[in-house]
Amino acid sequence: MINIGIVGGAGYTAGELIRLMNYHPKVNIVSVVSHSHTGSFIYLVHQDLLGEQIGHQKFSSEIDKNIDVAFLCSGHGQSRKELIRIPEHIRVIDLSQDFRMKDRSVFKNRIFFYGMPELQKKLIEKSDNIANPGCFATSIILSILPIAKKKLLRTDIHISAITGSTGSGRKMINTNHFSWRNNNVSVYKIFQHQHIKEIKQTIDQLQDDFSSEIYFIPYRGNFSRGIISSIYTYSNLSLEENKMIYKKYYKNHPFVHISDENVDIKQIVNTNKCILYIAKEKDQLIVISILDNLIKGASGQALQNMNIMFNIEETCGLKLKSVRF
Repeated sequence: MINIGIVGGAGYTAGELIRLMNYHPKVNIVSVVSHSHTGSFIYLVHQDLLGEQIGHQKFSSEIDKNIDVAFLCSGHGQSRKELIRIPEHIRVIDLSQDFRMKDRSVFKNRIFFYGMPELQKKLIEKSDNIANPGCFATSIILSILPIAKKKLLRTDIHISAITGSTGSGRKMINTNHFSWRNNNVSVYKIFQHQHIKEIKQTIDQLQDDFSSEIYFIPYRGNFSRGIISSIYTYSNLSLEENKMIYKKYYKNHPFVHISDENVDIKQIVNTNKCILYIAKEKDQLIVISILDNLIKGASGQALQNMNIMFNIEETCGLKLKSVRF
């Protein structure tokens, strides 16, 4: 059994991680740390865990030192503070943005590697420290990986994407309130979203001659979970040629699927899937991407990375079906 600890246990991503790990056949949840809820039963925060054995475990004040891997879910800017208290022999999967960029990927003797299995699975297999990708970044990068690998990105990339309210975390800010979100949609961080750096870094890794712009407009949606992204960029290949490139690239990646029909968010809620729909209009390649921001965009991908790190079947604990209706 793999003994795990979770730090920042009261947030949405931690709640999803606990739920997924609770049914993972090769995992034992040893400690769940929450500095704000120490001593409280886990189910009092994550009420869907009422009746589950893990739900009646209590939040601890610090992580058990005998675990094999720690998941850091404390939020952006907190992971370096938490790592001071984690012995170096414990592997770490960080779900914040603190170590995703190469120029910020080192902490003392730890070197963090970008944990996108569809990009660099072999590197993850050999790594002890993983920086889990961002949710928007995952949706968008998976939309362009195959053509970047073929060095086919030649002009600007235009992106619009909308995410549910859980993408902002559990903190209660105005734009998370039901009365604000209900029957409402808004744009934020136009061309400035932090995940653009992740996207650019990944493209540079595969196609270092790419010098065009990435124009990303993110939206806040009036639903709780899921991301749908639409990407378009120039392509001189036919639709069928592009589809073949995508299908060949993702042939051995169990969580990315190419759909011949247009897609909608309900297809992926509660799953670790990313589904892509590919179209062509004139000389523009269009890719629509859908995924669950809390699973494939966060906790599910973190579990997928753990499976790879410990040489477990990649899909273990992640064979989930969407809630369609």
